[in-house]
Amino acid sequence: MSLKDQDPELYQAIENEKKRAKQGLELIASENYTSQAVLEAMGSILTNKYAEGYPHRRYYGGNEFIDQVEDLAIERAKKLFGAEHVNVQPYSGTPANIAVYVALVPLGEKIMAMKLAHGGHLSHGHKVSFTGQGWKFVHYGVNKEGWLDYDEIERLAKKEKPKLIVSGFTAYPRVVDFKKFHEIAKEVGAYSMADIAHIAGIIATGQHPSPLPFTDVVTTTTHKTLRGPRSAMIMCKKELAEKIDRAVFPGLQGGPHEHIIAAKAVCFKEAMQPEFKDYIKQVLKNAKTLALRLQNYGFELVSGGTDNHLMLVDLTNKKVTGKEAETALDKAGITVNKNMIPYDPRSPFDPSGIRIGTPAVTSRGMKEKEMEKITFWINKAIENYKDKKVLAEIKKEVIEVCQAFPVPGT
Repeated sequence: MSLKDQDPELYQAIENEKKRAKQGLELIASENYTSQAVLEAMGSILTNKYAEGYPHRRYYGGNEFIDQVEDLAIERAKKLFGAEHVNVQPYSGTPANIAVYVALVPLGEKIMAMKLAHGGHLSHGHKVSFTGQGWKFVHYGVNKEGWLDYDEIERLAKKEKPKLIVSGFTAYPRVVDFKKFHEIAKEVGAYSMADIAHIAGIIATGQHPSPLPFTDVVTTTTHKTLRGPRSAMIMCKKELAEKIDRAVFPGLQGGPHEHIIAAKAVCFKEAMQPEFKDYIKQVLKNAKTLALRLQNYGFELVSGGTDNHLMLVDLTNKKVTGKEAETALDKAGITVNKNMIPYDPRSPFDPSGIRIGTPAVTSRGMKEKEMEKITFWINKAIENYKDKKVLAEIKKEVIEVCQAFPVPGT
């Protein structure tokens, strides 16, 4: 029996989400669309199999073909990123980060990472996260201009002497000097870790310097710029492989999600194709165009622009809050997320900024011409954020343009 016949309520919710995706512009920097092949792997029979352990070392029988799937994912990830060892079993980005902390830093010891309000992540030691409760985190940030100050980071590391230094961010629009982070870590006797969740696809295609092979451990999600399933993986040096693997299983997780691991294998293969490199180049071109056009409309961007797929917009001079802008744009068919800006005087629930990214719209085939239209609509919506009629008019125009750019996998 089909899902439509068996569970019409759930089927309708899925159809409504499909319609929303098709008729709207997804500008959340951490979201993207998978291919049909990735969706097929996720919905495969592999979801039925228990496979605790690692390939060829399972606790259950019947894993001959499961081992083939996981081996494919591991070998492709190694080739794609030039990694010595890869664990593809982490369920998501936060569990992957926690696994690294568990493997390398005793509970209660010191870890250094970027503060959430300056572009870090909850799993980088925020007090509401288990990471901030289980370990003592010391946080660095950006300067008043919105850039990382490596001299200040080095000074803080020498003062605090953490066991692990984390680089990588969720809202930093500039190139990250992973080599410098690693050198600072070695100088103070710490492990180096890079969380490349946002820019993994950009790194995989050589459009951003890679933290491999010198960084001790690298974590990443496999969605976002990689366009794979919502999941994660850990890459590390061979000498840390046993510690990392034991932290993931049996330390923190049980049976791996082999249908998702199969989907990761698919996305790694896709990321090796010339078409994917062209896609990433267009993501960056689109981001540059969006950033420049927004500035032409008088929007202020943290750090003054972008080098990657995202930008952080400071709305202070527009006399609109991040929450107000997010709500207005949503009504106009444009999805963004409210976001703290560095040194934000407002709260995380209604901050001063919004974060915008180009991976999803680029996956639909949109280019610079469409970015110009999008910035026009963003400006118009924010200027008229209380006018329901204007927002509805923008939404009609958005829907019309979206019809020419199908959502992958639908």
